[in-house]
Amino acid sequence: MPTVLIRTYGCQMNERDSEALQCLLRERGYVPTDSEESADVILLNTCSVRDQAERKAMGKIGILKRLKRRRPEVLIGVLGCMAQNHGRAILEAHPHVDLVVGTDRLHEVPDRIEEIRRGTGGLVLTETGGRDVLTRLEGHEPGRITAFVAVMRGCNQFCSYCIVPYVRGREKSRPPEDIVAEVEALTRQGVREVVLLGQNITAYGVAEARREGACDPRQSAFAELLRRLDGVSGLRRIRFTSPHVLFMNEAFIEAVCSLPRVCKAFHIPLQSGSDRLLRQMNRGYTTADYLAVVDRIVERVPEATFSTDVMVGFPSETEEDFARTRALMARVDYDMAYVFRYSPRRGTAAAAAVDDVPEEVKQHRNRILLEDLETSVARRNRRLVGRQVEVLVEGPSRRNPSRWQGRTDGNKVTLFEKAGPLQPGEMAMVTVRRTTSHSLFGDLATEPPDGPPTPGPGN
Repeated sequence: MPTVLIRTYGCQMNERDSEALQCLLRERGYVPTDSEESADVILLNTCSVRDQAERKAMGKIGILKRLKRRRPEVLIGVLGCMAQNHGRAILEAHPHVDLVVGTDRLHEVPDRIEEIRRGTGGLVLTETGGRDVLTRLEGHEPGRITAFVAVMRGCNQFCSYCIVPYVRGREKSRPPEDIVAEVEALTRQGVREVVLLGQNITAYGVAEARREGACDPRQSAFAELLRRLDGVSGLRRIRFTSPHVLFMNEAFIEAVCSLPRVCKAFHIPLQSGSDRLLRQMNRGYTTADYLAVVDRIVERVPEATFSTDVMVGFPSETEEDFARTRALMARVDYDMAYVFRYSPRRGTAAAAAVDDVPEEVKQHRNRILLEDLETSVARRNRRLVGRQVEVLVEGPSRRNPSRWQGRTDGNKVTLFEKAGPLQPGEMAMVTVRRTTSHSLFGDLATEPPDGPPTPGPGN
C-alpha cells in the first residue's frame, strides 16, 4: 500500500488541516509514515505568516531535491499558506516539486495525487473562494483526548503586517449544526476537550449575518455556538483561539464567563502596547479597549488566566513604544505569551514601510519581554503551591512515563505521580507541591477539597 508523510509548519489551523488531510488519504488507502526514505508521497503543509516559518519550509523543499534524485518516483507536494502565497513560483524555483495546493483546495489533494501518479505533473491549485474546504476537512484521528475543530476560516481585518487574509481568504463560517454534530461525534470517540479554531474566531458568523443584513453588534454568534457546545454530553472542556478585541462584546463575555465547560484561559492577541503602533497596524482598538475587555473578564472570573501575541520591532517602534508594551504586559500579568520579531511580508501594507528597527534591537527587546514573562509566570505559579487544581488527564508524560500529564482549566501543564485507577480523559484533583515557570508538579489528592478548588492563577 502507498505511504504518505505529512510535515506541518505553523499554527494550530495547519495542524488541523494536516490531520484532516491524512484522514482523507487514509480513506484512499494511504498509510501514514514518519520516514522520508520510505514515503511514496511527501507533503509539506506550510505557513507564510512569519519569515522564519517560510525559511524552514523552503529549506526542507531544497533538501528534498536530493531525495528526488535518488528516488524519482516519490511525489512531493507543497501545501497551505506558503503555497497560496507563492503559487507557481515554487515550481519554477524547485522543479522537483510535483504539486502546489493552496488553503482553499486542500480537500482536492487526494484526487490530484492520483492525477500525478497517472502521469500529470506540475499541478498548481491556488484558486480561492471555495466553501467545500469547510465541509470536506472534518476527519479526525482516533484515540485523542483533545481535538481541534475548525469553526471558521479566513480573516477580514487586514492588519497591516498580516498575510492571513491573502493566503486564507475572507471569513467563512461553518453552520453551527455541523460543528455541534462534529463535536458530538468526537465525544462518542472518547474526546473530552475541543479547541475551536479560527483566525478571528469571535467574528464567527459575522460575515454571513452582514450579507443577510442581520448583523447586530450586541449579539455574538460565537457565544451562541459556545452555549450549544456546552450542552454536548461527554464533553468536559471547551477552548478556543484566537479572539479579536473588536468582537469581544458583552454577549461574548457573559457566555465565556458563565458557561461551566468553557475554560477560563483567554488567549487575546495584543501585538503592541502603543496606541500609535496599533493604529499603524490597523488593529482597530486602543490599549484602553484591550484592558477594558481584560478587566471585564477578571471582574467576573478573578481566577482567569491570559496569554497573548506580541510583536517587537514593528516599523518606527521607539523605546517609548516598547516601554508601553512592556508596561501593559506587566499590567495584565500574562501566564504565557508568544513574542515575535517583526518581519515584512510581501503583499501586506506594512511591507511598504521602511523596516527601520535594527535586528539586534529586535532581538534585545524580544529577550527582555521573554525574561519578564519568565519571572512573572514563575511568581504566579508559586502561588498555587499547596492548593488543589482540577486536571484533565491527557496521558503519560513524554519525559517521564511514570507520571501522568494533564492541564488545568487555566491551561497549566500539570505532572503528577501515577496512582489509582485513573485513565486518560478523566478528571483528577492534584495537590500542587512545586512549580516552575512552565509546569506544576504535584500528587493525586487523597481527599476532596471542601467545596470547589481554591481559586487562583492557573486553576
